[in-house]
Amino acid sequence: MDLLEKYKKTWDNQPDETKQFSALEIYKLAHSKSSSIVKWIFIIGVLEFVILNSLYFVFDMEEVYTEYEKMGLKNFIFYSQIVAYVILFYFLVMFYLNYKRISTTDSTKTLMKKIIKTRKTVRNYVLFNLSYMALVMIAVTIASINTNFKDLNNKQIILIIIATLIATLLILGVLWLFYQLLYGILLRKLNRNYKELAKVNDSN
Repeated sequence: MDLLEKYKKTWDNQPDETKQFSALEIYKLAHSKSSSIVKWIFIIGVLEFVILNSLYFVFDMEEVYTEYEKMGLKNFIFYSQIVAYVILFYFLVMFYLNYKRISTTDSTKTLMKKIIKTRKTVRNYVLFNLSYMALVMIAVTIASINTNFKDLNNKQIILIIIATLIATLLILGVLWLFYQLLYGILLRKLNRNYKELAKVNDSN
């Protein structure tokens, strides 16, 4: 049982005249923990961005882009990456702003609203990353089939489509588990803070 839950149980058993003080203590603890959690969400988001983009220095991306050019995807990849970077920067800025806003929150209701907003931001961030990955894989598959269409029969095309769908689902599943490990634990802790604040708010 964490400290916040112990505070809540103690608060429930106190007489009415002392509950106001205890509710304030619960709020302060929830505020501190929520601020720390959202700070870590921002830090992990930045680290994820830096590490994934560092892979460009490890792998030979020039060869990959050459293949994209052969398939006629050079412009698609180039412009989609620009859009993706803009959106990713937006999410990182939102992570930071969520942290700053929670750090300066001065009421229970406002803190609860900020927690909900933070959870939505993280979920939209994860959804965007998974959607972008799926879009790229589907685009590469379609372009590959079009490029080699004359050399493929219907059976081969169907097999490629099925294999791509399976590979896409597997990769998205692994990525989803990865994000659950990175952000899921933090979001569950944030959700517990929200529930405790809701109980205190409803009792006032």
